[in-house]
Amino acid sequence: MKYNIRGENIEVTGAIRDYVEKKIGKLERYFDTPPTSDVHVNLSVYNDEQQIEVTIPMTDLLLRGEVQHVDLYAAIDLVVDKLERQIRKYKTKVNRKFRQKGAPKHIFAELEKEANGKSDSDEIEIVRTKRFNLKPMDSEEAILQMDMLGHAFFVFTNAATDDTNVVYRRKDGRYGLIEPMS
Repeated sequence: MKYNIRGENIEVTGAIRDYVEKKIGKLERYFDTPPTSDVHVNLSVYNDEQQIEVTIPMTDLLLRGEVQHVDLYAAIDLVVDKLERQIRKYKTKVNRKFRQKGAPKHIFAELEKEANGKSDSDEIEIVRTKRFNLKPMDSEEAILQMDMLGHAFFVFTNAATDDTNVVYRRKDGRYGLIEPMS
């Protein structure tokens, strides 16, 4: 893999470059043949918070991870964990499809079981269900309710249109509104 490491409001030192290449290079063990694609890494610092974005474009797959953390090295570790989860999920789907078609070759190398016992299944498990009545209100009142509850989003019935809407807090601190199309 070829690395394209770029810094925004931060100087990419040799130590940072080596750490990024070492950690992301560990992803090669998941492939039978190491990918020849470029690895795009953007490091940035905003308001004492480090952000790392990693994009690895490959044939039939785009691996992408983004993490914000106060410690740059911790952010690098977390983004590699995210990319590993994406690879495991994709590997499971691809291998299942090839087994169903009877293809003898698998794209990914065999994965070892994690020490903590996580399974490689891509099944979605719902661990909690909430039911509540939607109170008719306007978007401003919904934002106030969301802030009072400390949630990142809030579902409500729009009093003007009688449709179900969602307000949410964006990463930049402002708010967004999701409305159904008529």
